[in-house]
Amino acid sequence: MVATGRARGTRRAGQQAPPPLRVNVVLSGLLGKLFPGPARASQLRHEGNRLYRERQVEAALLKYNEAVSLAPNDHLLYSNRSQIYFTLESHEDALHDAEIACKLRPMGFKAHFRKAQALATLGKVEEALREFLYCVSLDGKNKRARSEAQRLTLAQQNEPDEEQRLDFHLTSFCKAVHACADNALGSWKVKENPELPHCSNQKEASASRDGSSLMNTAKVRADGQQDNMKEQEEEEEKQDTASADTASIKSGKCQEKKRKHCQIELREDTEVFNKAYKQDLPTDQGAKAALSIPLASFDASDLECSLCMRLFYEPVTTPCGHTFCLKCLERCLDHNAKCPLCKDGLSQCLASRKYSKNVIMEELIAKFLPEELKERRRLYEEEMEELSNLNKNVPIFVCTMAYPTVPCPLHIFEPCYRLMIRRCIETGTRQFGMCLGDPVKGFAEYGCILEIRNVQFFADGRSVVDSIGKRRFKVLHQGQRDGYNTADIEYIEDQKVQGEDCAELMGLHNCVYEQASSWFHSLKSSLKNRILNHFGPMPEKDADPQINPNGPAWCWWTLAVLPLESRAQLPFLAMRSLKDRLNGIRRVLAFISRNQN
Repeated sequence: MVATGRARGTRRAGQQAPPPLRVNVVLSGLLGKLFPGPARASQLRHEGNRLYRERQVEAALLKYNEAVSLAPNDHLLYSNRSQIYFTLESHEDALHDAEIACKLRPMGFKAHFRKAQALATLGKVEEALREFLYCVSLDGKNKRARSEAQRLTLAQQNEPDEEQRLDFHLTSFCKAVHACADNALGSWKVKENPELPHCSNQKEASASRDGSSLMNTAKVRADGQQDNMKEQEEEEEKQDTASADTASIKSGKCQEKKRKHCQIELREDTEVFNKAYKQDLPTDQGAKAALSIPLASFDASDLECSLCMRLFYEPVTTPCGHTFCLKCLERCLDHNAKCPLCKDGLSQCLASRKYSKNVIMEELIAKFLPEELKERRRLYEEEMEELSNLNKNVPIFVCTMAYPTVPCPLHIFEPCYRLMIRRCIETGTRQFGMCLGDPVKGFAEYGCILEIRNVQFFADGRSVVDSIGKRRFKVLHQGQRDGYNTADIEYIEDQKVQGEDCAELMGLHNCVYEQASSWFHSLKSSLKNRILNHFGPMPEKDADPQINPNGPAWCWWTLAVLPLESRAQLPFLAMRSLKDRLNGIRRVLAFISRNQN
């Protein structure tokens, strides 16, 4: 659960480096409760690594001794402690720990390398050479393993053409030994823990990175052998070239003799490797047992959100390592762009609107708390269903006048309205009511439903909402939810007329349309451009003015652009007679025209 770095990759110039990841607090605490031994051992390993980097080697050894007593089947502990013993020049102990690490993890390169260097220091050259060849087979590109194998072989043979022959020998050996390893691996698969999916693999990967950190910072010898490794490799590469040039002048008969000798050694070493490898493979009885979950210790309270005090639902983890329900975190960020617990800045979450979903926690809850999750999901679905109702408890934005078919851009910055807009999007309705404010009632009795067409979010949490009017409504009952207003509403429509009334309405409709169009075109160019930029062009005249339950679109457009106070426009929204609305618009246009003249 510890993230020690990020995947390697290129970053564009000027691009901000991502923040370092931290320990997941909830999962770390849960692992500490369910597996106190391994969790404490992991903590001790990190403390030992820190002491080792600070060159407090003996103090690091004490930490690792305690860790091994708590987790005796962790190959990393033995491998790293072997390195510590080697630094302290306790080579027998280093060899003992390296052998245990090799048995626990037969394919571990570092364990075999540390075993090889301990054997070499103890003077067991042939065994050390075998282990270095083993390392070369596991990682053929590792220069240290190849150079050590060449150095030991040259020390034994000490012939002028030996290094060229050895290089051919190593290459052939790697190909042969990889074939052996592939065959052996067909019957040896690392099984994932069926009780706790993903956790074992992630823990192992994390621990491997920690081991790499220790190996990279360790001193192979007290006199600074690792510090001079680069110079040694360069010198040995030069020696390889010189030896190859010398060997090229040998007679063909001598070369043929050496190649035959090499083939014999290759077969012998391959057989030895194959036998040793099969001995190291874990059997069903000897393999490390998978950790089983102590179900009696597993409690739903360990996976509760600290904000809503309920079981995590859609858990997300912040860069600072804290976990919350997605909806809970979003509501907190509406008020303050900081982590609710540690107060670390989370502006990047607001800017991208992307959160790190905690898949492991979701799987843990689904596997070990299925009934609690079922109940939690039921509550969530009931809340979403209630929020989706467009007749009861409809969210009301108290701000300005809105009309059917007329665009209404909004700048959202208040926390309660951030929450309201987000809920409208999450439920899928994408609709809310717009009403004028009222000093006595709170908001007006009539309003218009707006539909969200697009939302543009900013890094500080503000947003610009592009909405358009849909339907008119009358408020039946006012209420509140989480800081914003709600209302039970009923939708209103225009009353249709027929016969002579319909013909009269058609004539009035055409007359008022021409009057409104003439008034608009008589405006100054600058004013017309501002109206067009905000509201768009004037809609065309409908062939049938009663085809739309809310009346012709041009009527609402005209009301929106007329220089009237909002209180004077509100009665038009409440009218259910298109004839009355048209007559009202005609009187307003006549009054404005008289004032202009």
